[in-house]
Amino acid sequence: MDVSGPDVRAWLAEDVGAGDLTSEALVPAGARCTAAILLKEPGVVCGLGVVRAVLVELDPDLEWAPRCADGDRLEPGVLVSVAGRARSILTGERLALNLLGRLSGIATLTRRFVDAVEGTGATILDTRKTTPGLRALEKAAVRCGGGSNHRFGLYDGILIKDNHLRFAGGVGPAVARARGAGVPVEVECDTLDQLREALDAGADRILLDNMTPLLLARAVALVDGRVALEASGGVTLDNVRAIAETGVDFISIGALTHAARSLDVSMEVLT
Repeated sequence: MDVSGPDVRAWLAEDVGAGDLTSEALVPAGARCTAAILLKEPGVVCGLGVVRAVLVELDPDLEWAPRCADGDRLEPGVLVSVAGRARSILTGERLALNLLGRLSGIATLTRRFVDAVEGTGATILDTRKTTPGLRALEKAAVRCGGGSNHRFGLYDGILIKDNHLRFAGGVGPAVARARGAGVPVEVECDTLDQLREALDAGADRILLDNMTPLLLARAVALVDGRVALEASGGVTLDNVRAIAETGVDFISIGALTHAARSLDVSMEVLT
């Protein structure tokens, strides 16, 4: 997982500002240490490269010794050992752990959804409900957990929703006008009647919004494989299996990124 230098420096500037007053007051300038980054609960690890980028930004000579890789599902234990300037390691600790916990939490939740639909053929997708400035990392965390990415932004895919239809004059005209963008056109449908309109208009993919499993199954039968179907809205770990078993191709879940709990991680100075 790559992260740019400017991003890292911006994150550090927010936390460190003019300097880490505590470490500068208490830790000798030349002190060195070895520290372990720990996973405190079971989960899927994600973000080790980001952690390294943060710590290396502060200490280019940092020694980095990972014991696992992004995507590994682990029990509590040591993820990586680092050695270098003590002030730098302590200064970068909180930023590094915030990112590691956040991304690992997304990967872990995604993996739970992916496991829940195993064998159904349905693909778990994220949405654009991400943290501003962290979308690339959060979507990478979804992939790390075994999910797939929906469109990255407004510029790489078309999804026609109700508010768009109010301006376009209906599903048919909306799809026809959207074709000019040269990318696949997806239409959000709340009812089977809207689904029929989207099929007749030649939509490439149809999002079935907040439909019950019974209605989803009827939609799958109606479409009969002519276009890909995506279910979305109100998806939880309790109902995702039933949704997948209706035969939809994709299930998009905003909660993967907007509601994932950060995994419990910590850093412990060893020497």
